[in-house]
Amino acid sequence: MAVTQLCDLTATEQLALMQSGSASAAELLESHLQRIDEVNPTLNAVISMDVDVAKASAKRVDDARAAGKAVGPLAGLVTAHKDLADTVDFRTTFGSPAKADYKAEADDLLVARMKAAGAVAVGKTNTPEFGAGSHTFNPLFGVTRNAYDPEKSAGGSSGGAAAALATNMLSVADGSDLGGSLRNPAAWNNIVGFRASLGRVPNPGAGNAWPRLPVSGAMARTVDDLALMLAVITEFFVADPMSRGLDVPATIEPVEGPLRVAWSNDLGGLPVEDDVRVVLDSFRADVEGLGWDVVDDEPDFEGADECFATIRSWVFANTSAGDLPPDQLALTKDAIQEEVARGRAYDGATVAAALAHLKVLWDRSVAFYENYDMMIAPVTQLSPFTIDQEFPEAVNNVSNVRYIDWMKSCCRITSMQLPALSIPGGFTEAGLPVGAHIIGGPWADIDTLRAGKTLEAATNHGQRRPPLLSQ
Repeated sequence: MAVTQLCDLTATEQLALMQSGSASAAELLESHLQRIDEVNPTLNAVISMDVDVAKASAKRVDDARAAGKAVGPLAGLVTAHKDLADTVDFRTTFGSPAKADYKAEADDLLVARMKAAGAVAVGKTNTPEFGAGSHTFNPLFGVTRNAYDPEKSAGGSSGGAAAALATNMLSVADGSDLGGSLRNPAAWNNIVGFRASLGRVPNPGAGNAWPRLPVSGAMARTVDDLALMLAVITEFFVADPMSRGLDVPATIEPVEGPLRVAWSNDLGGLPVEDDVRVVLDSFRADVEGLGWDVVDDEPDFEGADECFATIRSWVFANTSAGDLPPDQLALTKDAIQEEVARGRAYDGATVAAALAHLKVLWDRSVAFYENYDMMIAPVTQLSPFTIDQEFPEAVNNVSNVRYIDWMKSCCRITSMQLPALSIPGGFTEAGLPVGAHIIGGPWADIDTLRAGKTLEAATNHGQRRPPLLSQ
């Protein structure tokens, strides 16, 4: 097989070739580096690259295989880490002038696990400054463009990872999700992104270790590729008091028999643009074609928006951005300074009430899923907007005041603390991807993946590659 074609295989296929001896980690890396050279100047998804580090990693994998030594489950797969994750091999800038020269002394746990599993990192993936917002741009590296239309946003905050995966610059990638950062960019780049249940991916870093909304996670081109990553990063970790672990099977089996599906067109009355509705109406027909029982229903989202907004600002005020000295915080974009100020202004009673409301929302989730196996809804409320906007001014003629107002279709699910998978749901008339939000019941992570794999095979929307790759 020509080296330039290796990167176009799924990660599962790439791994099988390397395990059989039909391809080497060095060859796979070279294929991806060629694709990065071809595509990254247009999309600006992969940043802070160090080819020498990547080649050394690939050589270690090949040498170990040649010597008959055991190699990890991701051995040779090419990746890059989100530029919010600490890495010793590459600088971690958070997309901010305040962190432009920061080099971590230790890898984040997720990075360390991927490295130990044999993944070959080439650099970092672009993100909005401190991960604030679902449009990937920052003053250090600029804007990341959508894989299907470079004049449109790639989403965020894991936008660099999504655009890189969609164009086969990477085999697999990590990301993180507070208000949709694994799901929004996956939806807009026709790939798969999964926000697992709280504690499935351990996060033992500094700061609040108890109930929290931000999670780390995986992105890939297929559910099977996603499972490769999840098996590595979800292992129980005792130093995280919220860690639960996840037993990921070697094969994600499709669903057998009909499922009970709650269908939500707007997740509690949110504005949704017509082009998204049209695509998901067609997706619903595919779901019903499987013989699944689909009913219009949704849980009660009352209070979810206020709860999420309070905790989000509190998190910003008490993590990386909020920890900056005043002169460095002043270097960040206005949205971050406003989040930090808002979070610092909350009194203890306000934060406590928001945290208490998470339990109310959880109880509603538990009761709702007594009647359903899963819920399907829009991932995003609109299709990708143009890159010159910080955020859309309105959705379906409803004005957005804050930069996160248009993301409530994901934020509400974050507040419900449910496992949520974004899979390709189809394309608008303009050729832009739309994601289908597969939302599982409490702790039903594997069942959610199984449903996603079944729908992935039934629709094949993920097989449609970006026009950029055929030019």
